[in-house]
Amino acid sequence: MQRLPLLNHAPINFYFTQTPRDFVLKEIPLYDACGEGEHLMLCVRKKGLSTFELLSCLSSVLGCHKKEIGYAGLKDKNALTTQYITLPIKMQEKLCSSIQILEEKQIKILSIAKHNNKLRIGHLKGNEFFIRLKKVSPTDSQKLESALQKIQEFGIPNYFGFQRFGKFGDNHLEGEKIVKSQKKLANKQLQEFLISSYQSHLFNQWLSQRVLLSKLINDFSIEELPIILEKSGFPHLDKNTLKNLKSQKHPFKILEGDLMHHYPFGKLFSLEDLNQESQRFVLRDCVPCGVLSGKKITLPSLYAKLIQEPYLDSQIKEQGSHRFAWIFPQNIKSSYIKEKAHFELSFFLPKGSYATILLESLAQREIKDHQKIQGESDE
Repeated sequence: MQRLPLLNHAPINFYFTQTPRDFVLKEIPLYDACGEGEHLMLCVRKKGLSTFELLSCLSSVLGCHKKEIGYAGLKDKNALTTQYITLPIKMQEKLCSSIQILEEKQIKILSIAKHNNKLRIGHLKGNEFFIRLKKVSPTDSQKLESALQKIQEFGIPNYFGFQRFGKFGDNHLEGEKIVKSQKKLANKQLQEFLISSYQSHLFNQWLSQRVLLSKLINDFSIEELPIILEKSGFPHLDKNTLKNLKSQKHPFKILEGDLMHHYPFGKLFSLEDLNQESQRFVLRDCVPCGVLSGKKITLPSLYAKLIQEPYLDSQIKEQGSHRFAWIFPQNIKSSYIKEKAHFELSFFLPKGSYATILLESLAQREIKDHQKIQGESDE
């Protein structure tokens, strides 16, 4: 499964170990606690725990059912992460008496406030990240700065990261077996997760094809493209259309029939004016969307539909959805500590996006190891 980057710079060498010291994540809530209601909103900092392990620990210590605990998103285990959760207000006394026990389990309660509803998945703006890269030479630090400038200007493809596909990268294969009735699990939650991995795999394949199409349009002439596209398996595009696509200022090309979404918040809509929406894409007012295959889902049309169709599976009975094809990291900051050969960077990503995809865009290679990213010279 390939996640094709759009940038064309040479691979950059660096070493990254995903640990709480070198990978820090802070969830940004969609809204602050309102100060009243039947729930408690907690800001929780955890270390070396997945979100599911956090929920299990809270359930065990506080004596509540995991279903009573609300959370907005899943956070990495091998990181120092801060996220928000909600508890029924009846747990307040038990919570206050269990602060020390929780801290011994690497869970620190940073704040508690009353709130009027339970947090649900997706109730967040996004996440702030701090990442430390090691064994970075002065030359590679300059390359990283240059690549970050391009990312600041153009954004990155919104692939699902390796975390989505399990330790061995094959969760989507198990999900496909379930979809095709070749396998069934008693654990409904696990079964749904594996199916979602299959949906994510299809999305990544589609997005990689769209990136490839954009790269070809950017790199070849109008005269060369018809033959190049045919050899690459893409449907035919006439020269006038190719000329219009090449004229788009953003390197990721918007196609006739694309589904678009107001960015970062708003509604999904069907593209009507290609020139207008491609300009709005450059301005970050809207972004193209891909389909997470499933039932009752709006599909693209025209040429965009031809690219999407191979990555749809009508046998998926779960609800389909849409996902940004492209995102724009914000607040990118970086510094190079020459004496330690450390390159430190921080940035904000919208919800559902992966910091490791930004690292892949820098490294120009896929990240397949949960613990280590390194350059070719170290492999």
